[in-house]
Parts: sequence; C-alpha cells; structure tokens
Amino acid sequence: MGTPLLSAPELTIAMATLPEWSRDGDAITRTVQAPSFLAGIETVRKVAAAAEAADHHPDIDIRWRTLRFTLSTHSAGGLTTLDTAMAHTIDDLVG
Repeated sequence: MGTPLLSAPELTIAMATLPEWSRDGDAITRTVQAPSFLAGIETVRKVAAAAEAADHHPDIDIRWRTLRFTLSTHSAGGLTTLDTAMAHTIDDLVG
C-alpha cells in the first residue's frame, strides 16, 4: 500500500514548518529567485539529484531566474509525508 494522505491537522502542522511554501489545492508550491540563470539551473540539478535519491520528484517550472517547485503525491491523490519531506530537502538546498 502507498503512502497515506496527510489529514487536515497533520497538514496544518507540516505547513507551519514550511513557511516558504503555500498550498495550491492538492499540492504545495514554492517559488525561488536565483541570482542568475546558471545558478537557477544548478539549483534544479541539486534538487533533481535529491529527488532521484528519494524517488519522489517535484514538478519544476523554470522561467529565466525564477524557479517554481510543486509537490504532490499523484499516486495517493494529494499531499503525503513524501511531499513535506521533499519540501524540507528543497528548502535546505536553496537556502
């Protein structure tokens, strides 16, 4: 069986530890401004390596220096601990 969805109280607690993230329906998102295009690409590379290691992959939108990360556990139909854990990893990588 897959990872269970977070309950409303669990999600509230988790989001309190992720102040840079916002909820967008069944997903959470964070936007980051990189100092340059190449710095943004390097950030994406680091996030991609961490996502591969965790086997949990964010959607990533790159617009010049603006990076938008979106997390949702599609197989569960919403937000799980996999998403909040990856959000913390992304926070650590982007500083």
